[in-house]
Amino acid sequence: MQDLAIQLKNVSKHFSYFDLKNVDLALPKGQIMGFVGANGAGKSTTIRLIMGLMRADSGDISVLGHAMPNMQSQLKQDVGYSSEEMKLYGAQNLAWHINFIKSVYPSWDDNYAKELLHRFDLNLEQKIKQFSKGQHIKAQLLLVLARQPKLLVLDEPTTGLDPVARQEVNNELALILKDEERTVLFSSHNTADVEKISDQITFIDRGSIIDSQDKESYLDNWRRIQLEVPSNLPLQPTGSIIQVEQEGRIASVVSNNFDPLILEAYQQQNIKIHAVENMSLEEIFLANVNHSRNTSAKGGQL
Repeated sequence: MQDLAIQLKNVSKHFSYFDLKNVDLALPKGQIMGFVGANGAGKSTTIRLIMGLMRADSGDISVLGHAMPNMQSQLKQDVGYSSEEMKLYGAQNLAWHINFIKSVYPSWDDNYAKELLHRFDLNLEQKIKQFSKGQHIKAQLLLVLARQPKLLVLDEPTTGLDPVARQEVNNELALILKDEERTVLFSSHNTADVEKISDQITFIDRGSIIDSQDKESYLDNWRRIQLEVPSNLPLQPTGSIIQVEQEGRIASVVSNNFDPLILEAYQQQNIKIHAVENMSLEEIFLANVNHSRNTSAKGGQL
């Protein structure tokens, strides 16, 4: 059994406007998990529960072997958390913030902080209120990363960044991945970022986990097949075909567990195969969401 950095079992949280429903999530140590969902899907709520910032109505949450939220004080040294909602002190400069964090966390690494300062092109003497949004986010990440926490929890770390700043942050996360003892959970609605650096990917939609696999399984198993049917009769989704789009005789179907036998079955029905296409993570996410919502609308019946 894998050693887990984060584990959620049947976790629910009710709000008057939103429900997080029966969330199961498992992040092995030494892995980077991209937590993907549209705005309002439940990413930040899940992360707040993981960090002990709110209490679940039901279910169990364990972080680095500690039950949350009761044991959160024991985790402060080992978990680094950054969110767009967190703000630094505008009247102080970055050097002040670094000295403050160093005084609290013995694990602070001066050499790593200097490296990040150079890579992120940040000025120690510049006041935070003079930072751009991108500089503010990079300063936050520097203060978290240089602590060398065992677990990083990042809520939308690249939101609002320009392409250059986003690449800098993603490159740093990719470097962290080389440390097999370090674990990262980061939420994002940007599937391109997730696809570049994640080992594991979990999709969430409308408060429910709809799928969770390693990245390679997604990219290996999902295919879009372009077809031409012999008549205008509608194709029906069967087996691992979870989505059908058809206009006249031209059809496009999506398989979430592609097997060449699917093509043979179509050919036996005199259906012409025009193309079998790999899918990007964004396409997989959208197809997954649509399938989940359609299945839910039909009462769970395919």
